[in-house]
Amino acid sequence: MLVAQYQQKVFNTAIGMVQDREAAEDITQEVFVSVFRSLLSFNEQSTVGTWIYRITVNKCLDHLRAKSRKEKKGFLSSLFGGDTLPERPDFDHPGIKLEQREHARYLFEAIETLPENQKTVFILANIEELPQKEIAAIMDLSLKAVESLLQRAKGNLRKKLAHIYDRRKTDK
Repeated sequence: MLVAQYQQKVFNTAIGMVQDREAAEDITQEVFVSVFRSLLSFNEQSTVGTWIYRITVNKCLDHLRAKSRKEKKGFLSSLFGGDTLPERPDFDHPGIKLEQREHARYLFEAIETLPENQKTVFILANIEELPQKEIAAIMDLSLKAVESLLQRAKGNLRKKLAHIYDRRKTDK
């Protein structure tokens, strides 16, 4: 029942955060394994949905940190004659309409550069459309902190998207 109700939400959150379909599928599976292992210890201090989102965000952040460590190691290796870094794979977020996919790629490219907390808040608020109060519960932050992170994320994205669009125009 929980899988049926939350699987698509978990997957959408994961793909928005990690921007890799395969990794998002793996994370989705890991989330539900964790949910089932921890179900008896769920303390009902939050809703089940908030708890599942929190697990999802934590799994995504763990994945991104591991990926970052791997890329740093690969970069150092490439400096000393090893392999070069692999390019980030293209992906299509399931919630994006076909005609908006090119713009979405620019957006996700910019989101990828945000600091971890700003990225998480932005995705939960604008892509998953969660209320700020629930985001605060998921991230264990105050409502003011969420509002602040969201404003900083939007400001940073405006700057980055202006740069991306300017770069795309000059490339044509």
